[in-house]
Amino acid sequence: MSQHDMNIANQGFPAFRADLNNALGALVTMSSGATAPSTTFANQMWYDTANNFLKMRNEADDAWITIAYLDQSADEVEFRTACIQAIDSAGIALKTDEGTSRLTISDAGAVDVVGTITAARGIGDTNTFTTTGTTLQLDFATYQNFVITLAHSPVVLSNPTTEAVGQSGFIVFIQDSTGSRTVSPSGTDYETAGGAGITLSTAASATDIVPYIVAASGRILLGTPQLAFA
Repeated sequence: MSQHDMNIANQGFPAFRADLNNALGALVTMSSGATAPSTTFANQMWYDTANNFLKMRNEADDAWITIAYLDQSADEVEFRTACIQAIDSAGIALKTDEGTSRLTISDAGAVDVVGTITAARGIGDTNTFTTTGTTLQLDFATYQNFVITLAHSPVVLSNPTTEAVGQSGFIVFIQDSTGSRTVSPSGTDYETAGGAGITLSTAASATDIVPYIVAASGRILLGTPQLAFA
């Protein structure tokens, strides 16, 4: 491990050879050391032995970019970055040590997973809010589930434009302290069993759940409401 200012001064031969060897040692060890080299260059590599980080000097030569953490015990590398970008139109693949692709992301945005996805919660965020008017358009692009306190009546579900085929989740309707709030699907996108619409509990503060699944573009199937949770 060595560091060098990469400046070979005029000097006698023995000193020159020692200076050159020190410079070459710094190159082959990527200027490894517990502290940064005192003399830096744009795009210079440095292995931070105090933290086991591989770093590279930025183009402006005023900061270090952390590339990876090197686990010296397990002989493994952990890349440290906020962005991974594909190098060509083949997209990105995560593979096992045997070379088997387990997760692929295409340039078009499709994500394919081989195996089971396990999550600490349902995939997708839940939007919890109180109605501010009688027309309601749900944002299926940002949220998967909805918890809605009804403060108006009738609340009309207008056609959304953000649903994705295969998307499913739940909509929780909570009556406010007044109660007797109603919900009516509007337009053509929402469908109910037998075209019967949605009939909710009427008691104040009552909580009902309506499951849904997107069967096709413009077809959001609403299940039978599960009423009056208590």
